[in-house]
Amino acid sequence: MKKTGIVLVLMLIVVSVLSACSSNGNNSKDSSGQAGASTEPSKDVVKLTFWGGVPPEAGPQEIVDNWNKANPNIQVTYVRYVNDDSGNLKLDTALISGQSVDIFANYTKPLLAKRVSSGSALDLSQFTDYGIDDKMGPGAKEWAVDDKYYAMPTKRNIHFVWMNKDALDEAGLPVPTDWTLADVEKYAKALRTDTRWGYAMFPFWRDIVSFDGSLAVQGYVKEDGTSNLGAPIVSEALQRQYDMMHTSQVSPPISLIETTKMNLIAEFLGNKLAMLNAGEWVFRDANNGKDYPRDFKVAFAPLPRITQEQDDFRYLGGLGDALAINAKSEHKEEAWQFLKWYADGGMLPMAKGGRIPASKDADQAKALELLLGDSKDKYDVESLQRILNNDLPTFQVTLPQEVIDIRREEFDKYYIKSQSLADTINNVVKRHNDYMKRK
Repeated sequence: MKKTGIVLVLMLIVVSVLSACSSNGNNSKDSSGQAGASTEPSKDVVKLTFWGGVPPEAGPQEIVDNWNKANPNIQVTYVRYVNDDSGNLKLDTALISGQSVDIFANYTKPLLAKRVSSGSALDLSQFTDYGIDDKMGPGAKEWAVDDKYYAMPTKRNIHFVWMNKDALDEAGLPVPTDWTLADVEKYAKALRTDTRWGYAMFPFWRDIVSFDGSLAVQGYVKEDGTSNLGAPIVSEALQRQYDMMHTSQVSPPISLIETTKMNLIAEFLGNKLAMLNAGEWVFRDANNGKDYPRDFKVAFAPLPRITQEQDDFRYLGGLGDALAINAKSEHKEEAWQFLKWYADGGMLPMAKGGRIPASKDADQAKALELLLGDSKDKYDVESLQRILNNDLPTFQVTLPQEVIDIRREEFDKYYIKSQSLADTINNVVKRHNDYMKRK
């Protein structure tokens, strides 16, 4: 009987515990006796992951914080990937392997096209409540792939040459308003010192800025179906850039920049580089007086032509930061809601780092105010306004990423003196033709 009694007691304890657990569940009653009371949101919280190339502290974290505060049922987490070869590989691997990516930023058209062909980017035409062409203007079309939008361009691309205004004044040089690569070399020679380079450009766009604007007009392929990458303008640009690195030695060689991991922005802001071919993204560091203190004023010049007679020159620019939705995302509708909000003004916190919204419904006056911040006296505002207000013809690179990689491989051999200019051009043309035959 003792054993039977013990068993009965244990059974009663188990029943009591289960009953208590049940009374503390989601179907519990509150103190007023009403069923269903809970501290959880009324709907399940949707979690989105947004991948972008801008450091979180330069605006993206504030953006997602603003969204999350206003949208408790759709919470966004920002993941930063570095916008270079290894960073883009990291994003592509995440997209293909099914890692958590709902929204991702694309910074070049070839990389977007590659992601579209792999099935990673969602066709946005299924959403009919937002007119990308109307909001962003005709420049948006440059981001269409096969006449469809798989990503929404969200910012104005502004590329120009950052210049040390104090150094210009000391050398008696005016701020250029229309110049060539030959002019750049002349300026660089005058500004070069024992402790300061004259001019530099980022390795990641060394083969794009100079001549692709002309090829965008001429066509990358001739009428006979063969490569036009051997056009005279290409040789002219390569020769000019090579001379600045190795003949006049006013520019750091690309090999030096890459092997030493030279921070060109820090070099410029630290008065170790007089002119930097860059873009609006440098503002996020130029406005950071704590980490990059400087005692000189910055002026701005347009990108240089290759020759003065280059009447088909186009400026790298247009629109950028094209946001796409992962075709495999389980929350496409919610991601679309975030994209619309982001484009129409949600992205404004990044204006202080130079990212000006493209949407006509974004507050442009506020964007410009944030762009200069408290550092207005550190800039030659007149030359900046000249850049911002110029309605210059722009282009987006439309070559497939594989061809861009081919060009870079061959151009690098020339820049490090391992092959001649003639061999470089011949190899590029041959490999481009072989690529087109394969495709």
